[in-house]
Amino acid sequence: MSEQLDVIMTGEAVAIEARPASVMTRAVSTLIDFGFYVLVLLLLAAIFSDQLRFNEAQAGTFAVLTISFIILVIPTTIETATRGRSLGKFVMGTRVVRDDGGPISFRHALTRWASAYIEIALSFGTIALTAASLNKRSKRLGDMMAGTYVARIGGTEEVDLPIVCPPELEAWAANADMRALPDRVSLYARKYLARTGSLTPATRQELGLQLAAEVEQFVAPRPPAGTHPERFLAAVLATRRDREYAVALDQLASDDAELAALAALPHGVQDARN
Repeated sequence: MSEQLDVIMTGEAVAIEARPASVMTRAVSTLIDFGFYVLVLLLLAAIFSDQLRFNEAQAGTFAVLTISFIILVIPTTIETATRGRSLGKFVMGTRVVRDDGGPISFRHALTRWASAYIEIALSFGTIALTAASLNKRSKRLGDMMAGTYVARIGGTEEVDLPIVCPPELEAWAANADMRALPDRVSLYARKYLARTGSLTPATRQELGLQLAAEVEQFVAPRPPAGTHPERFLAAVLATRRDREYAVALDQLASDDAELAALAALPHGVQDARN
């Protein structure tokens, strides 16, 4: 599947389009984050300066703990609590997501930042920049270990218009055998139909043909010759939706009838309440 159709799931389970953030975007976001963390710690140190009087050994221990707090504890805690966001990522319109597009957990955040001391602090960011520059999703080493990447999410559209079956395909769709589509294929198809107007003609045609070829594997017989890929996708998605809704209504009616039968008294037994 083309990377142009990457999607991610937010913490509210809303599917939105995603693009891997560029190396420069990631660098600016990181500078904002660590600049803010350092500023807060300096302010705290200034406020409690009278209580912070250490000998040489204690000062060294405090320095190590402070660096660990900035490099590991704070970023891990913030990304876990916000499902991949931070101040810098909010400003730059990005979010950390799993490779499969899902929200990250504590394990992913911890793994991402476990290598930060080496690839960001000790190397002054050169290792992270080099790794990200060589990766198609701008991943640094921590992302590679965690199975995550940073995606751009600012300005995406989260509302999909209703999909209807094209009139010329209604007869074919009514008699076609349509198996359940894999979740990601179905999601890609819906997102594609929702944003066709924003795609270039070449990209629109290429992605439409790719998706139609994937969906066609789950449909028999094939649509009439000459059917436009977008019309075919709309027919399949709309028909699958309507059929699933009809099955759900039938199941609900069956459950109601069964409950009514169970509640009824056996024949010939008088209700004691009367």
